[in-house]
This record gives sequence, structure tokens and C-alpha cells, in this order.
Amino acid sequence: MKFLDQAKVFLKSGDGGPGAVAFRREKFIEFGGPDGGDGGRGGDVIIEAADGLNTLIDYRYKQHFKAQRGHHGMGSNRNGARGEDVVLRVPVGTQILDENQETVLCDLTEAGQRRVFLRGGDGGHGNAHFKTPTNRAPRKFHPGWPGQEQWVWLRLKLIARCRPAWPAQCRQVDLPGGDHRGQAEDRRLSLHHAGSEPGRRPRR
Repeated sequence: MKFLDQAKVFLKSGDGGPGAVAFRREKFIEFGGPDGGDGGRGGDVIIEAADGLNTLIDYRYKQHFKAQRGHHGMGSNRNGARGEDVVLRVPVGTQILDENQETVLCDLTEAGQRRVFLRGGDGGHGNAHFKTPTNRAPRKFHPGWPGQEQWVWLRLKLIARCRPAWPAQCRQVDLPGGDHRGQAEDRRLSLHHAGSEPGRRPRR
């Protein structure tokens, strides 16, 4: 598996679905009127830190990720379905930076962590929403609000594991036979005290 620690991608959340223009026309129904439903909300762009990943190689050949648009409204006051989200699975320790690589927008440090990076646009209103006492049959509707889009950089933080290089005077060396320097010092002190006992002449 090839290793890649940064990649540039384009993210776009889903646009909101348009509202519907519909009227209730049924036989033997005295009071009809507008019954167009609202559009569905667009999908979100979600970034998830997945355990078991250690590279961003999946985002080298595919750079555009777009969430689904919300479905349009329908008659009988039926609202449109919500658009599907798009989920980007990245390794733990991935940072999301802006296009200039100057501002950190998001930092994923734990496995399973999920962030809604871009929210989808709201759905538009159908003509039933614009009904008023003076306008009983409106033909007005809203096309829906657009989603968000942005170029970002995915950057994987690397943790280098290395042993510190201690100075020579700070190193502790364990000899196989124990601390010979300490044993030699104790032997020298014992001979010195033995030679200085009263009634005993020191050796020359």
C-alpha cells in the first residue's frame, strides 16, 4: 500500500429540493386548493476518523465529493425526501485545512469521531406555503437553497517515535559483573583503615 500524507479535495453538500406547485382537484370535493409540498433537504458532507487507516491514498485519484440533492416536493402536501450524505473516511490524526493551508478547520484525534463539515441546503417551499386569504390559488414556489462547497486539504499528522540521544556523561552503563568502580573504591578504603589501626605499622 502506498503512503500519502496530504491530499486536496473538493467538497460540496447537496442543494435543497424545489417545492411543488399542485392543486387538489377531486370529484365531489367542494373545497380544493393548493397542496404542493416542500422540497427535501440536501445531504451533508461528513468526515469520519476510521480506525485501521494510515494513509490518504484513496483521495489521490478521486478529488470531488458531492452529496445528493434533496428530492422535489409533490402534491397532496407530500414533502420531498432528504438527500443522502457523503462520508469521507480518513485516518486518525487527520487535519482539515483551507485551500491556502493556513487555517485548521477540523482536527480528528479519536477513532470513530464524526464531524458534519458542510451542511446541505434546506428545501424550498411549495405553493401551499404561499396561500393567503387574498390569494387562494398561488402558483409561486421556492427552488430550494443551495448547498455549501469548498476546496480543502487533508493532512495527516505524523508521530515520530525515536529514542533520545543522551550526552555521554549522562548515560548509565550496566556492566555484566556489577559496579566494579564502586567495589574497587570500597576495597581501597578498607585497606586504608586497616593500615591505620593502632599498634600496627603501615606497609611501605
